Amino acid sequence: MLNLLTDIEGVSVGNATDLRVGSGVTAIVFDQPATASGVVLGGAPGGRDTALLDPSMTVGEVDALVFSGGSAFGLDAAGGVQSGLREIGRGFPVGSTRVPIVPQAILMDLLNGGDKEWGRHSPYRDMGYDAFKAAAKGVFALGSVGAGTGATTATFKGGLGSASAETASGHRIAAIVAVNALGSATVGEGPHFWSAPFERNGEFGNLGLPASFTDRDIAMRLKGMNTTATTIGAIVTDARLTKQQAHRLAVMAHDGFARALLPAHLPLDGDTVFAAATGLKPCDGLPDFLELCHLATSVMARAIARGVYEATTLPVEGAQPAWRDRYANRL
Repeated sequence: MLNLLTDIEGVSVGNATDLRVGSGVTAIVFDQPATASGVVLGGAPGGRDTALLDPSMTVGEVDALVFSGGSAFGLDAAGGVQSGLREIGRGFPVGSTRVPIVPQAILMDLLNGGDKEWGRHSPYRDMGYDAFKAAAKGVFALGSVGAGTGATTATFKGGLGSASAETASGHRIAAIVAVNALGSATVGEGPHFWSAPFERNGEFGNLGLPASFTDRDIAMRLKGMNTTATTIGAIVTDARLTKQQAHRLAVMAHDGFARALLPAHLPLDGDTVFAAATGLKPCDGLPDFLELCHLATSVMARAIARGVYEATTLPVEGAQPAWRDRYANRL
């Protein structure tokens, strides 16, 4: 296993990154339509086709999921992914035509120092198409790429993270997340990640937690009150789930937000989690599903820490320093 979302068979990931703009797009493309749902718990969300993910809605499967920077401008990205899917004949059948189903969530990265003077039309539709064309199985980059390109947190540069795990019965589950939290993924001003109890194989430095905590360590840290933030992610499994079960998986993945970010789900965050099941392996009863729920929390927490750990500073004046700038050579 690669400790990435692409450990799930039938899932490809593609990134489009524009360092001049300081933003990007991440596309998650399924070989076959995947059962999907989602949950929004942040107070300032932005999304496209998120209402259809409610378990009571008719359409139960998606062709792809999209994350983008650009705030509401970034919602153009799903159109680019739709274009790519349409070219290959994918989509929900409606009479004689097909409509690709591509839910999307966006994050706010318009104030990170990149050049946002793009003219009449935003670049996100083209970036969405480029991310779709780049989608592949196997290894993909983390950190300041794709939707994580312009992401920030209260203390360090944010980024794109991913992690995976396997259940006792052999089901795989993985998370991908663009970490742009109003709060912090690290403890106080130090190098330690709130996700430390869940870390596997030194994936974000193997530092553990501090020996003790001060009031300053647990005090609220925010990156500013004049902006919105948003951490957006997806949890994907190869198990065969219902739409209602996928919805519950998204709820459990939000628990990973709460374990990795302090604070999470603020009024100015748009925290959103999609959940998808490729259905390649049957889910054999409630114990199997309960373990998937448990792992949804821990893999999301791990992915969030990896997104910050792997990030690099944007090449613009005044850019927020990355964790690696301060700690990579000191520990």
